[in-house]
Amino acid sequence: MHALVERLYPLCRSITGDGVRATLEIVGEHLELDVHEVPTGTQVLDWTIPKEWNIRDAYIKDRAGNRVVDFQRSNLHVVGYSVPVSATMTLAELRPHLHTLPAQPGLVPYRTSYYAETWGFCLSQDTLDGMDEGPYEVVIDSTLADGHLTYAEHVVPGRTGDEVLISCHVCHPSLANDNLAGIAVATALAGRLKEPRHTYRFLFAPGTIGAITWLARNRERTGRVRHGLTLACAGDPGALTYKRSRRGDAPIDRAMALVLRERPHTVVDFSPYGYDERQFCSPGFNLPVGSLTRTPYAGYPEYHTSGDDVGFVSPQAMADTLEALWAAVEVLEHDGRYENLSPYGEPQLGRRGLYGSLGGRSDTKQAQMAMLWVLNLSDGEHSLMDVAGRSGLPFRAVAEAAAALEGAGLLKRVGEGA
Repeated sequence: MHALVERLYPLCRSITGDGVRATLEIVGEHLELDVHEVPTGTQVLDWTIPKEWNIRDAYIKDRAGNRVVDFQRSNLHVVGYSVPVSATMTLAELRPHLHTLPAQPGLVPYRTSYYAETWGFCLSQDTLDGMDEGPYEVVIDSTLADGHLTYAEHVVPGRTGDEVLISCHVCHPSLANDNLAGIAVATALAGRLKEPRHTYRFLFAPGTIGAITWLARNRERTGRVRHGLTLACAGDPGALTYKRSRRGDAPIDRAMALVLRERPHTVVDFSPYGYDERQFCSPGFNLPVGSLTRTPYAGYPEYHTSGDDVGFVSPQAMADTLEALWAAVEVLEHDGRYENLSPYGEPQLGRRGLYGSLGGRSDTKQAQMAMLWVLNLSDGEHSLMDVAGRSGLPFRAVAEAAAALEGAGLLKRVGEGA
């Protein structure tokens, strides 16, 4: 995953353009992708697909010909969607088009101007403080013209048509945590899935306008989405944070609560601010989609700066995010409702070989407690998630107990869960 982040990091991405296509081509080396191109001017819900932006070069040169600000060193140096510029300007004339972070003088900010035709440069405050009054040669070699918005899907077919939607954004330039780590973790998760019960749909799309475009083009399919997650900021050193869906008590909310109680975490309620969960959870759709991050949106000093580089994200943090996601997948895949076939009194488990021969071990005790809880709550109404939630036991222990009891003829599966 970290190697994929390193490979994607230099590419200049935006909400449209060749950087998105190049990103999807690399992801496509790992997953089979269905790539969609939506033309400029297409109406998508209340929005319109914008013009396509591409950039070849940009710089500010001093009188000696030195590139004081250089797009070739970092694509964060140019405000996203900047229109072409070729001019000679003094520093005073340039200042309205320069963006810095005075409180973080060594870092370059990330700025965009998608829907207003303007231009600008981002640089460190230290660099700006070292600039004289000029004049400077100012060049942005870009195009803003009719084209397409590009997004891609990878689908893992399941035994049912019920879908789990995993969405991550592909529009940010050289920002490793936001959101190259999300792309890498989603790619790894998709590669793990083998013949699942649910159908898993992975969406790699530009933020906001990409999710809106997918929703506009898939209105008839949204009813199949039983569970969903937006995945972002998946590689920073912070603990995991889960933001509930708008519904607040959807199965994905309950599944993530079960998974996260076994590791350091924070759970927060839904708010219409953040990543693309706010599109999926808009009131007209109200899909059961939560958001999984480590440190949340704008919650770390490196957010939307050059400090969010490949060294800021770690293989260990991405692995932890992936394992939490995998644990949630196991909950969604193995949840179900059962009927106790021996409900009058407690059945004798020992003669069926369901009690461990050695007492006192913690894992044996946990398995025994899981069997007792599953038997007690298997009335055809409670799911295994209900059992895990009420008992405080790990979902995996509950699912293993249910499988053992079913194998011993004490349980019958009567319905799906999540």
